[in-house]
Amino acid sequence: MSDMKRLLFASWYTGLGGGETDLLSLLETLDASKYECHLLLPGEGRLSERWRGLGGQTHILPYRGASTFFVPGIWARFPIVGRLADLLKRERIDLAHSDYHTLPFLAPAARRAGIPLMWTVHGWWFRPKPWQRAFFRELRTVARSKAIRDGFLGRPPFMPADTVPVVYSGVDTARFHPGLDAMRLRRELGLSEEAKVVAMVGRFQRVKGHHIFQAMAERLLAEMPATQFIVAGDDTFGAAADQRYRDVILARAKSSAVLRDKLRYIGFREDIEMVYAAADVVVCPSEFESYGKANLEAMACGLPVVSGRRGGPAETVADGVTGYLVESGDAGALAARARRLLDDVELREMMGKAGRQHVETGFSLAAATAAYQRIFDDILQLS
Repeated sequence: MSDMKRLLFASWYTGLGGGETDLLSLLETLDASKYECHLLLPGEGRLSERWRGLGGQTHILPYRGASTFFVPGIWARFPIVGRLADLLKRERIDLAHSDYHTLPFLAPAARRAGIPLMWTVHGWWFRPKPWQRAFFRELRTVARSKAIRDGFLGRPPFMPADTVPVVYSGVDTARFHPGLDAMRLRRELGLSEEAKVVAMVGRFQRVKGHHIFQAMAERLLAEMPATQFIVAGDDTFGAAADQRYRDVILARAKSSAVLRDKLRYIGFREDIEMVYAAADVVVCPSEFESYGKANLEAMACGLPVVSGRRGGPAETVADGVTGYLVESGDAGALAARARRLLDDVELREMMGKAGRQHVETGFSLAAATAAYQRIFDDILQLS
């Protein structure tokens, strides 16, 4: 069609973290009669495999992602910028969408190609240095949560907060919903129907709080020794520090007489919804969450959550309604709230229903996609 617009999404990450899963969701839900979606990556991986499987076009151009200390004027001269500009022209891209680590290259490439560019900030720690602020002020920016936006802008903010809209990462409520087969994963793991199960979903990274989850599990097992624990996720991006943290966590669980037979690490799961289905309560023990999508996925499945409050969870979890918020890092408080929920099936059901409604109302995939389409259309000056 003559009015079809070509969008290029760029990601330096080739695995499947939260931002990459969001890109896949956009590919699946954007109006296919209006947009043709392309993906730029520096190498092959799970993301490119899934993108192609969904029918999207993928372009591989090796490059090293920029660090947080990049100097815009210098990075704009790197050879990759010319190659990116050539790609944009060759594929007749109308709008480019970047992640942080590709931005110093893709922004000047888009200028060379004469097309608009926007980006989504996924991490509050991407706070611009003084020599970067003019660069970022010129860009169309979207933030994944208020916590991310406020962290990115700093105090005082280096540009007005109202110029950075928040678009919450949406949950696929058709995939994540109550009534899934609760026994499928339990049978796989040898857990009974009667077992009380507490789950965690998160990649191995210290800020995600696996060590806090273990401490919480030990406290809970002291009072409820039959409780079972499931942790899903892996060191998604292969960082050395994350791998070391993973090794320490797994070794501690294996050596602990308390945890050895009660705590199961099941790695990365394509069927992550089955983890929620198997659980009675989901705990998010992170020291900080930029967003905390696992909380929303759990609530969409009709489960109450117990989460540290620092960052995104304070925006997404209704304390005392869809679950509980506690001070981040407080294993004792996590255990106490989890026990209260495990002891009261009616409370779990009430909070689970409230959580499902909460996600449907404010955090659905349809709402997120519609928000991005409005931004794309505004940039492209479409009606």
